[in-house]
Amino acid sequence: MLVDPKSRILGTGAYVPERILSNSELESIVDTSDEWITERTGIKERRVAAEGEAASDMAVAAARRALEAAGLEPGDLDMIIVGTISADMPLPACAAFVQQKLGCRSIPSFDVAAACAGFVYALSIGDQFIRSGSCKHVLVIGVELLSRVLNFKDRTTCVLFGDGAGAAVLGPAGGDGRGVLSTRLYTDATLAESLCIPGGGSREPLTRESLELARDKVHMIGGDIFKVAVKNLTSASRSALADAGLEAKDVDWVVPHQANLRIISQVAQRLELPLSQFVLNIERYGNTSSASIPIALDEAVRDGRITSGQTVLMCALGAGISWASALVRM
Repeated sequence: MLVDPKSRILGTGAYVPERILSNSELESIVDTSDEWITERTGIKERRVAAEGEAASDMAVAAARRALEAAGLEPGDLDMIIVGTISADMPLPACAAFVQQKLGCRSIPSFDVAAACAGFVYALSIGDQFIRSGSCKHVLVIGVELLSRVLNFKDRTTCVLFGDGAGAAVLGPAGGDGRGVLSTRLYTDATLAESLCIPGGGSREPLTRESLELARDKVHMIGGDIFKVAVKNLTSASRSALADAGLEAKDVDWVVPHQANLRIISQVAQRLELPLSQFVLNIERYGNTSSASIPIALDEAVRDGRITSGQTVLMCALGAGISWASALVRM
C-alpha cells in the first residue's frame, strides 16, 4: 500500500489584539481621511497590539487555538516555523520564544523573513519536512506587530498595516486526497528597496540622525509594489495550479494576502474568478503582512465557508520582493 507523503492542515488558529484603530481616528494623527484610505485600499480599521504585548504573545495565542483545533498538544510538535519581520527582538528568533511559551521540548524552531509572503514560505518549508519523513507535526505561524515599526507621520504606510497572528498545524496526509498539493516560492530583489526598513541592520546602523529620519520604520514606494503585485500573484497562482494539474475553475476558495482590495480585485479578474470566491477581511484588519493569510483562512474555516475536501488557493507578495502561492485541499 502506497503512503501519501504530503502534509495536510490539521487545524488553524488566529489572534488579533482588542484595540481597534479606525480610519477616523487616523484622521487626527496624520493628514488623511476615511474616504481616501477606503477608496485606495479597502481598509476601514486595523488592530493594534496592547502595551507590553509582543509578537510571540500573539503567535502563541494563535498557536494554541490551532493546536486545539488539531487535537494536539505542544509536546506533539516536531518543529515550529514563524514567518515574521517584526519579532520580539533582532535575536533570537521569535520562534524560540514561541517554543518556550508553549512549553515544547527541544525541537527546531526558527523564523522565516519573507515579509507578507512569510506564512506561505513557512507552509512550504513545513510541508517539505513532513514529506521527507523527518517531521510528523509542524506548527506554522504568521505573526506581525507592525504598529511598532511604522512612521505615523507617513500617511502612505501608517494607514495600511495592522497587528495580528495566524497559525496552522501540519501533519501527514491521510491518503484521501486532502493536503498541500503544491507550493511556489519566488524572490526578485530588483525592487528590494521599494519596501523595506532601511536602518538598523549591518548596512545602516542606527544613529541619532537616522532615527530622526525614521530610518528604523517601514519605507515604501507603493507604485512600484502595485505594478508587480497583480502580475506576480497571478502567475504564481497559475503555476501552483499547473503543478497540481488543476485550473482556476477547480478552486473553491482563494485566500489572498490582504494588502490592497484593488490588487485582489485585479488578480480575481485575471484568474477569471468572482470576487465572491475570495476570502476577504482587509476592511477590518488591514494588511497584517505574514499573518493575513492564516487569519483569513482560520476565519473562513471557523465560520463554515471553507469545509473539508475543498480546494483553497493562497497567494501573497511583499518585501524582497518575495511572493508565493500554495494550493491546499482542506
